Amino acid sequence: MSVTTAPSYAGVARTVSREIWVARIGVLLLVAWLLLSIALPLWTLLSKSFQNANGEFIGLTNYIRYFSTPSLFNSIFNSIWVALVTTVIVIPLAFGYAYALTRSQMRFKGLFYAAAMLPLFAPSLLSAISLIYLFGNQGLLKGLLFGGDIYGADGIIVAQVFYCFPHALIIAVTALALADARLYEVADALGTKKSRIFRTVTLPGAKFGLINAAFVVFTLVVTDFGIAKVIGGQFNVLATDAYKQVVGQQNFEMGAVVGMVLLAPAILAFVIDRMVQSRQVALLSARAVPLEPKPNSMRDTWLLIYCLVVAAILIGVLGTAVWASFITYWPYNLTPTLNNYNFTNFDPGGWDPYFTSLAMAACAAVFGTAIVFTGAYLVEKTKVMPGARLLAHLLAMLPMAVPGLVLGLGYVFFVNAKWNPLGFLYGTLAVLVINSVAHFYTVAHITSLTALKQIDPEFESVSASLKVPFWRTFARVTVPICWPSILDVAVYIFVNALTTVSAVIFLYGPNTKLAAIAIVHMDEMGASAAAAGMATMIVATALGAKLLQVLLDRVLFKRLQAWRKR
Repeated sequence: MSVTTAPSYAGVARTVSREIWVARIGVLLLVAWLLLSIALPLWTLLSKSFQNANGEFIGLTNYIRYFSTPSLFNSIFNSIWVALVTTVIVIPLAFGYAYALTRSQMRFKGLFYAAAMLPLFAPSLLSAISLIYLFGNQGLLKGLLFGGDIYGADGIIVAQVFYCFPHALIIAVTALALADARLYEVADALGTKKSRIFRTVTLPGAKFGLINAAFVVFTLVVTDFGIAKVIGGQFNVLATDAYKQVVGQQNFEMGAVVGMVLLAPAILAFVIDRMVQSRQVALLSARAVPLEPKPNSMRDTWLLIYCLVVAAILIGVLGTAVWASFITYWPYNLTPTLNNYNFTNFDPGGWDPYFTSLAMAACAAVFGTAIVFTGAYLVEKTKVMPGARLLAHLLAMLPMAVPGLVLGLGYVFFVNAKWNPLGFLYGTLAVLVINSVAHFYTVAHITSLTALKQIDPEFESVSASLKVPFWRTFARVTVPICWPSILDVAVYIFVNALTTVSAVIFLYGPNTKLAAIAIVHMDEMGASAAAAGMATMIVATALGAKLLQVLLDRVLFKRLQAWRKR
């Protein structure tokens, strides 16, 4: 008898097999892990916002004080304003780029797609550092601003456009990749103008993807901390307010209130997005004919020029930070040097933050992937305790609506709570790893579930009929089949743990400062070149991890996946 088949209850309760007990214990451990790492920190944050400094319940007093303080209340409008403007700019840019990649015969599509993905491998604040080098007080192109200033809302918006572009592009490419060629053939046969086909066929087909992309960009901007910290100047936003309240003023209760306010737009965007997505219908029926774009020299040329311009800007912004990290003293002495990589001159920890980041990201990738994939298997493939498995799935989806800064604040209050025996974890590498795994749990969980759903349940049925325990089927069949997806999850967690700032800014200790945190501190001290150097090291490491994944996919896993081919 197996957990995946109808159990034989002959022999009453004592005949319940060891498999079922193992599966039940596994599901309970998964629920306990998700409660500890996700639900309880958020609950503690919510509770803290209703307490005073002595931990006494004071109702809505903190919220009334927050909304009656103009400097704090204005941050809400500032955050929403920069998020809306960024979204309005990014979505058309990404859509045009995605259209060129999917609906044209333009050359070098792979290179253009790779160039557009570069910002994903850098901390968000790297774009802000580059903009300061280009348009700051001593910027190379400051003259183009005609007396304007890059610090403030304008700088935040421009840097966020660079940071959010690949996130929107991935969704737009997915939305445009599938289309029914018959619609376009009918429209052509009726003599419909190309512009009208675009308005009546192309845009409606991609509208759900664009709406999803808009909400993703909006949430990223509202919750990002690094860019506003580096280039925001005196322009306050919610993310920097939370940092000032907790780190600057030690006002933890007001920090909790800002965290809850920060959570509101993210959850609202998430709920609206889910409602919109629920109305989406399949674009490709069984009889659909995949669209193959036809050559059109004029269209392809214009789209090539557009992609060249956008890709050049993206590479230029990233390249400016890399170049600046090798400059002796910007802009007075442009002699190349490696002195900026001698981090001991700019940070007491020297290179330690970089190696700490490597260790943290590697541990998060290894342990996080094992937890997420095993958890997804228990949720998807076992049939025990349906209520607990549903709870585990809901908890796994929760981090998608929770900004990293909010989760980090929740960890501060949860780990340091007087009643919590886990207080010894604060400031250790362990809490940084747990926080990173929790922060990026949802995407990894969805990826694992998608891979597991593709495996025929017949494997478990056959194993059960042969009296093979489910954990042996899991180790010998499921894991080898899913190796590519498992590697995707591992690299996703590694790269994001390496580049995140928001989720860990409150949690590091004297011996566990991360590279992303060191960048913030070096930039605050005016050592922008060293900050750019540390950011360059993060980008190089993240790109190296991605290249290693491609190599493993083509060399090692190609042999394991040979069964997929006839």
